[in-house]
Amino acid sequence: MLNSYYIIRNIKSVKQILIRAGVWAVCIMFLAGCMPGTSKIVRPSDEKKIEFESKFPERTPNGYYFYIEALLQGKKGDRQASVKYLTQAVANDPDSLFLKKELGALYVDLGENQKALEVVNKILAADPDNLEALILYGRINQILKHLEVAAETYEKVIKINPLKQGVYLLLGGIYMDTGNLQGAIRTFKSLVEHFENSYAGYFFLGKAFAARGNAVEAEKNFKKSLSLEPRLEEPRFELLNLYKSTGNMEKTVAAYLEILQRNPNNARAGLELAHFYERNGQVDKAGVILKDLGQKSLTDTNIIRKVFQLYLEPEDYETVLVLIKGMLEGAPESSDLHYIAAMAYNGLKSEENAMLHFKQVKKDSRFYRNAVINISFLYHKKNEIKKAAAYLEGVLENMPANIDILMYLGSFYEDLEDYVRAEKTLVNALEFGPENVDLNFRLGVIYDKAGKKEKSIDQMKKVIALDPENANALNYLGYTYADLDRNLDEAEKLILQALEYKPDDGYIIDSLGWVYFKKGLFKKALKYLEKAANIIPDDPIILEHLGDAFRSQNNLEKALEAYRRSLLNKNKDKAVVEKKIRDLSGPES
Repeated sequence: MLNSYYIIRNIKSVKQILIRAGVWAVCIMFLAGCMPGTSKIVRPSDEKKIEFESKFPERTPNGYYFYIEALLQGKKGDRQASVKYLTQAVANDPDSLFLKKELGALYVDLGENQKALEVVNKILAADPDNLEALILYGRINQILKHLEVAAETYEKVIKINPLKQGVYLLLGGIYMDTGNLQGAIRTFKSLVEHFENSYAGYFFLGKAFAARGNAVEAEKNFKKSLSLEPRLEEPRFELLNLYKSTGNMEKTVAAYLEILQRNPNNARAGLELAHFYERNGQVDKAGVILKDLGQKSLTDTNIIRKVFQLYLEPEDYETVLVLIKGMLEGAPESSDLHYIAAMAYNGLKSEENAMLHFKQVKKDSRFYRNAVINISFLYHKKNEIKKAAAYLEGVLENMPANIDILMYLGSFYEDLEDYVRAEKTLVNALEFGPENVDLNFRLGVIYDKAGKKEKSIDQMKKVIALDPENANALNYLGYTYADLDRNLDEAEKLILQALEYKPDDGYIIDSLGWVYFKKGLFKKALKYLEKAANIIPDDPIILEHLGDAFRSQNNLEKALEAYRRSLLNKNKDKAVVEKKIRDLSGPES
């Protein structure tokens, strides 16, 4: 049975299956009218039909049928349907270890690792030495971070069949990740003993020796890897790390030059060599390389990508600026280089320099939109919100349909409490993206802040219609109902739904507590409001709600404490809380 499924698994299409069965030719002949009796269709008599059906009764779909359906659904990309059919195939043929292995592998691909584990455990219970199942079992445990179990499993696989090359790499990788360098060295040595041309084996053996501090053996194995596959770059860079760690400047430079001789456009080698020269006082040599890289970067985007990857993303901003300064000598008008310089200055909190370089990013640059947004944020950070808004208004003259910029402009008007302009801006943005969830949500917030409660409610309903799992909109609508003291059951339902998606969100927990408070369920309200205040201890609204809840329980001391904490964190609208404090402590407080 297993062999039959295996044959089917390796047939690439239903057409091939039919050809092997001899059916395809029959189908073609029938469609072409070549079969006897195809000139006209004669309806069989009922007697003949009954006789035919008795000779060829309809068969119940079996394991083969469900397995083929699973393959077809997989080809269509519907992996959930594949699971369904494979599960039915296993049910029809419960002794087929092959089908179970296929189902387990599919579960792994879908990320359903516990289900995969259950299936594979059944295979191994029936056949403990099944290699494919063992490898899958090791893979699942590796994904689940059960590394000790995975390592033991891979060791067993190698013991059963020492020619499973990929398993050595998986096992050695686990030992490297867990710091078991002795195990890693033993594993990779065994790999190259069984596969003497495994350049990957020698490479990882070199890495294991390097991690152990054995530079001689590391160098030997990296070089062996390169002798087997000279086109590899990673062993060369590992050798460079080795030479740099031992302070061997001559070998370091020679290794970089060898890489660049083989590939003059190797951006990583060029950048690293320039940086190496710079750090070792050979500024002129660094300058020559960087100027050349700057000129090349105008047409070779990989150079910019490498600067991002090697230096900007790891937040090595000082090095970025050293490199970009030299590259700008070769391409002083480069928008890409100015953008990277601006990002580095921004990372170093040198905001004036960041602004200077952001403003040199041209309109036709792929980074222009990001540069514009960063400039507006820098104005906002300096509390120059009007200037930020005016700047974006100017930008929109050339790109009026940019939804992101319109949204940021709307948020700046919101900060300025200019809700008329904020509303106008967001309504304008929605003309270009009517189903944009974020835009619709922000417009609902603006309506609320402008006192247009009914419009805000309608807008939040629209957001939920567009995105039924939008926790923020569910919470906002529920809280609005609670604050208006209406539809409290609906409010509770909405907020509980929001909590399903964000169970630890302090603001949503506060909303639930506030609904219970409005319902008169004061003890229940206090429970949630205390939890919200523990998560967000300095929010003035949550603290005021907490004070109200303590007051409802006649715990005036704690109510007063919560009100005072609320007042300390309030920037405006203090009168209501001040009155509550006076009511509890007297006019002199």
